[in-house]
Amino acid sequence: MRRPISGRVVAVTGAGRGIGAAIAAALSRHGALVALGDLDADAAAGTAGNLGPRAAAYPLDVTHTASFTAFLDAAERDLGPLDVLVNNAGVMWVGPAHEEPEQAVLKQFDVNVHGVLRGMRIATPRMRERGRGHIINIASIASLIPPPGEATYCATKHAVYGYSAAVRRELAGTGVDVSVVMPSVVETELALGTSEGRVPRLRPEQVGDAVTDVIRRPRFESFVPRRLNPMTRTLALLPQRGRDLMLQLAVPDQAAATDQATRAAYERAAGLAGC
Repeated sequence: MRRPISGRVVAVTGAGRGIGAAIAAALSRHGALVALGDLDADAAAGTAGNLGPRAAAYPLDVTHTASFTAFLDAAERDLGPLDVLVNNAGVMWVGPAHEEPEQAVLKQFDVNVHGVLRGMRIATPRMRERGRGHIINIASIASLIPPPGEATYCATKHAVYGYSAAVRRELAGTGVDVSVVMPSVVETELALGTSEGRVPRLRPEQVGDAVTDVIRRPRFESFVPRRLNPMTRTLALLPQRGRDLMLQLAVPDQAAATDQATRAAYERAAGLAGC
């Protein structure tokens, strides 16, 4: 059965711009009440203002439990009991693994992994108590198909996939669903200067549409675009030599293909490199 979106309360992290803003916009169009959280509170407020009275913006630092708790408390106070949490906030450093600053490694795990886990730990008890709810974690196709040059980012997204799969089993029968949405390269600040390889670069709106579809028809895995699903299944069946060849043909070497000068400003602003 398809579930309605209209009237449901949805909290989205990293919603000030990019994928998060597109998710909030898609949900708002379908009648959801949307709480937008972002470290850049002004960006979140601007996006919420464009969406109208059914959207509200709040400051959010996903790396701090008190901030995440305050975000969900405020969203429930203003909009009602939380139906869906979309863990979207994320950062990415690109380059050869041996050149990656420790600062970048720690930041990516703090935001991409611990930020997601933190949100789940705070939200799931509320949902379990009501016997309903849905956690949607924006992972990446890098969860399953690792491009060179994004080693730590891949590790963080693989961790999100594994944690989500385990918690999903724990929540079986509680009325709380867990999903992971895995897009390829999306046209956002996070992907500046990177190569999309053989898969055309996605628009953030395509991920927003995928999230609305997952809310309507809950399932654990959702690939964007959908044709990535059979690719991952095929890779799993191939012997190592075949996997290596397929990955070489289909997945770009980001360590070699990325324009580092284009990424420099983003990585400084995201706290992945020194100023």
